[in-house]
Amino acid sequence: MRYIDHGQGGPASVMKPAIGPQPTLKSGEVLIEVQYAGVNRPDVLQRSGSYPPPAGASPILGLEVAGRIVEVAPDVTQCKPGEVVCALTPGGGYAEYCVTAAAHCLPVPKGLSVKEAASLPENWFTVYDNVMTRGRLKAGETFLVHGGSSGIGLAAIQLAKVLAGATVYTTVGNAEKAEYCRKMGADVALNYHDQDWPAEIAKLTNKRGVDVILDMVAGDYVMKNVRSLALEGRLVQIAFLKESKLADFDAMPIMLKRLTFTGSTLRPRTVEQKAAIAAALARDVWPLFESGQLKSYLYRTFPLAEASAAHALMESSTHIGKIVLDVREQ
Repeated sequence: MRYIDHGQGGPASVMKPAIGPQPTLKSGEVLIEVQYAGVNRPDVLQRSGSYPPPAGASPILGLEVAGRIVEVAPDVTQCKPGEVVCALTPGGGYAEYCVTAAAHCLPVPKGLSVKEAASLPENWFTVYDNVMTRGRLKAGETFLVHGGSSGIGLAAIQLAKVLAGATVYTTVGNAEKAEYCRKMGADVALNYHDQDWPAEIAKLTNKRGVDVILDMVAGDYVMKNVRSLALEGRLVQIAFLKESKLADFDAMPIMLKRLTFTGSTLRPRTVEQKAAIAAALARDVWPLFESGQLKSYLYRTFPLAEASAAHALMESSTHIGKIVLDVREQ
């Protein structure tokens, strides 16, 4: 099969098309003939050498795909060869064939293309688990997500608005991104380059603060987040675009405001834990795509062989929404 090899890691330019053996199935798994693969920030981190795959996972990049199931393990009953699905994968998505747990496959929502479906699993598994389960966001609460124009951000804006019924705030880097976030459901989009977002959040909430914050930045944002939370607020950390170790962290507001500071990573979770998230998405979220209440947000598609250009775009942070690889295109 064709796949993208990133060698020993490094800049985007290390990524090259290669030929290798198809993966083989283990118990509970399915083999997918990949049509499209989503590009995500963890792929960039793995390529650069800072996010190694878990033990037993494919060393090939790619955490989400959509395509046709061509083979199932003997113990798999919930999927059949010939079905077109989108799926969360433990790795291996930047290839013509990929294996994943059958329990991590979801149908392509009615009304969405296979390409659109390939952009869903990684973001929506992550956002649902961290906003709804860990963040416990509910109707009538206020929610802040940083990086609202990213794939994660746009999923979080929609989930918080449509499923939870919350008031949604976000931070972005320019006016175009702010407008798009408002279009996707954000009540207020703050430009962090020319607005003091903690001060704006204080004004918007009459100094009460917000109930839940989903953060991918860290660094100096951590204390700003803590101070921007309301009583009983929840801060959920899911990435570190800035540093994770802080010299000036003050835990006192956590105690005084009875805050929860939590976070998670998705890839190392057990098959059973990811399967539980998949079941929740099938129950709570996929029907909202089919009714048109939730939307996909594709920005650009690259041929598989141009994965290095896709990563360069991801690292530029100039995109809005999702970047996808067309695995079928030579």
